[in-house]
Amino acid sequence: MNRQAHVQRIREALSSTGLGFEDVWLRYYSLGGLVSQFEIEAYVGGVLELPVEECDLLADAMNELLAEAQGEGGFRVPRCSEHRLDAAQESPKDSRRALGLAGAFLFTDEEQEVERLDAVSRTGLLDTGQEERFDRITREAKEYFQCSSVIIALIDDHRQFLKSVIGPIQQNMPREISFCNATIRNAGALIVRNALEDDRFRHNPLVLGEPYIRFYAGYPLRGPGGWTVGTLCVIDQEPRDYSHRDGRKLRVLARAVEDEINGPRSLP
Repeated sequence: MNRQAHVQRIREALSSTGLGFEDVWLRYYSLGGLVSQFEIEAYVGGVLELPVEECDLLADAMNELLAEAQGEGGFRVPRCSEHRLDAAQESPKDSRRALGLAGAFLFTDEEQEVERLDAVSRTGLLDTGQEERFDRITREAKEYFQCSSVIIALIDDHRQFLKSVIGPIQQNMPREISFCNATIRNAGALIVRNALEDDRFRHNPLVLGEPYIRFYAGYPLRGPGGWTVGTLCVIDQEPRDYSHRDGRKLRVLARAVEDEINGPRSLP
């Protein structure tokens, strides 16, 4: 496993357990680790290399904490040295998967969807309740856009699961009619200023019936491995304009959601 993939596994572990860098560093230090908490954060942020020995100690520390939080047999962070030994035995598919979204061009469309769905599952958020860390972002979006509805949605193989919702949007809506199903195919925002005048959506049941969507702005959310796992979107029952300032705000809010899904970003 390369360094990027190793770092991604650590990020996923932090995200799935709620562990903080201080917890990890204290356990790592107790095992004989030699680098500072700041250096650990920089490594996980992708801006610093660590010796293999320190990477192994970091993995050991993470795995002890994961075992305490989730029990034996749960999520595990591999040691760097074991992956060096196993590299020759790594299958081509494993190598592609380690690249995450960066290796998407190596997969067929069907394989990409399998990887995307695996990333959705690895967020650990499906079928969980609303949380303040996500709800504060939807409230901020509603206040800024002055719209009727805001959602943070995860898209699995057949439905749209709402992790946070403000407004009359149905939970577990069929994926095929969801506007967000189109958004996850976009590299950036999907903007619909007036759904009745948009050939893609004018006959959609969510436009012709409840909740009578007219305006929609959605931004794709990246999860484990960089795969798109869902969307942040704002919805209204009246057509409206969408400015460059609106675009910047939606992008910033989407990045905040991704931080909650994936853990800390790279340090500047």
